[in-house]
Amino acid sequence: MTRPEGAVNRSHGMRASSSFLASALLLSGCSAAAADRPAVQHYPADEAMQAAARAGGFRIPFSMGVRVGDTLYLSGVIGTRADGTLPAGIEAQSRQVMDNVGGALARAGRSFDDVFKCTVMIEDMKDWQAFNRVYVTYFKDRRLPARSAFGTDGLALGALVELECLAHAPER
Repeated sequence: MTRPEGAVNRSHGMRASSSFLASALLLSGCSAAAADRPAVQHYPADEAMQAAARAGGFRIPFSMGVRVGDTLYLSGVIGTRADGTLPAGIEAQSRQVMDNVGGALARAGRSFDDVFKCTVMIEDMKDWQAFNRVYVTYFKDRRLPARSAFGTDGLALGALVELECLAHAPER
């Protein structure tokens, strides 16, 4: 059947209005869920790290991690123990670095499974393989994050290695 010129197909308009309304309702629900979570979420150093810093006469001037959207940005982590001291040797410091990264991830509700990029800063590149031997044991086989590494001319507190990581952190 042909419509007279200028006639409107009201059923098409109703479908478009219904689709628009459904989309608007879905989007409003999404924005309400997103509004429940702050745009930027900070994870300060835990009390043990802050106490160790105070004992050393300084204050930790950064968050251990910051979550923006679905990404968790971890600050560089060195191998300090709870008392603020560094263990001797690259392997012991590497293990402590990885444990400290694991702790920072856990405080943000994440694990090494969520890490997708790391940057390694190492005091002496001859220790690169020793660090790698420890590092790979913290990740599942075939699930290693992308990574960069570079040698430095000094790290905080005389550390031998520092590790910075990024992790996928969607709302759970």
